[in-house]
Amino acid sequence: MPLSPERREARNDLAWAISVGGIGVVAFASLLLFAWTFATTLFLIFAGMLLGVALNAMTQLLGRVVGWPHSLRLVIVCLVLAGMLSGIIFLGGSTIAQQATALSGTIKSQLVNVKAFLDRNGIDTSYFELGNPASEPSAPASPGTPSPPHSLSGAGALASSGGAIVSQTLKLLLGTLSAVGNFFIVIFLGLTFAAQPSVYRKGLLYLAPAKHRARATVIIDQIGDTLERWLIAQIAVMAAVFAVTWLGLAVIGIPSSFILGIQAGLLAFIPTVGAIVAGLIVVLASLASGWVAAASALVLFIGVHALESYILTPMLQRQALDIPPATLFAFQILLGVVFGIWGISLALPLMAIVKVLIDHFKAEAPVASATPA
Repeated sequence: MPLSPERREARNDLAWAISVGGIGVVAFASLLLFAWTFATTLFLIFAGMLLGVALNAMTQLLGRVVGWPHSLRLVIVCLVLAGMLSGIIFLGGSTIAQQATALSGTIKSQLVNVKAFLDRNGIDTSYFELGNPASEPSAPASPGTPSPPHSLSGAGALASSGGAIVSQTLKLLLGTLSAVGNFFIVIFLGLTFAAQPSVYRKGLLYLAPAKHRARATVIIDQIGDTLERWLIAQIAVMAAVFAVTWLGLAVIGIPSSFILGIQAGLLAFIPTVGAIVAGLIVVLASLASGWVAAASALVLFIGVHALESYILTPMLQRQALDIPPATLFAFQILLGVVFGIWGISLALPLMAIVKVLIDHFKAEAPVASATPA
């Protein structure tokens, strides 16, 4: 019995819907697999984009003062930033190196002291043991067992130690090259994005379908404006945290106060988690100066954290981001577990992008539902 035209059309529509749905599921799964496989590279590119957004925001701020071309203003901004970094390195480079070395030794010794204190109070700290079992002395051989020739054992030990030294050296070199390479990649991407922001904006809009290009324009502009305002506010917060921590620790009399201020300012880029890590480092470094100094440093850390969380961030970022702390912290933990340090560091700007998208589509939903069919 032949099918009616209506049933044939309905069957064709169902087959088309199933095909489109299957293609969409496969494409989404492929996109997730690609993002998982190349997550580090994608985060690196995103960090370069953030640097480009920050440089572009500073260039636009300079444009409010002088009406020079964009390229000239960008060159001035880059020269000023490079001059500030060079001044810190050349004028305080030796101080930073000395304080960093002293701070590293202080923190290691204080960790040993904390572990000994916990052991004395009956708290098991065996999971903190980092000793190498191979370095423990071996049991003496039985009297009837002939000992190996001295030359052979010496040669084996020499080969083993030489291989370990070569392996550690290669790991150190590869890690250093990777870090330096990532740094220059981020710098290069940031400069290229900031040099011609309109070109990359047009490229993103070109990828969107023609019928959705107007909506894509609004979303991209909102994301760019949100990230620019957040980055400018974040730089101001980081500078304030650095200055207050450095001066406060110097007044208390804590050694390595300058390098502790630098690490506190840099870790302020990571909300919540960065403040906790910075506070632990400050307290551990202050323990070497006595309990009074450690308590004073703890009070200073709480004051700096309160200044950052309840005064600076709401005042400077009230128009940039409005994300509940618990939601942000959960998102940080999720990305940190899945992607490591990259996920924790870039969780906030990623969350800002997601929030812009959600706010945009929520604002359009009532309008779409109110339109007559």
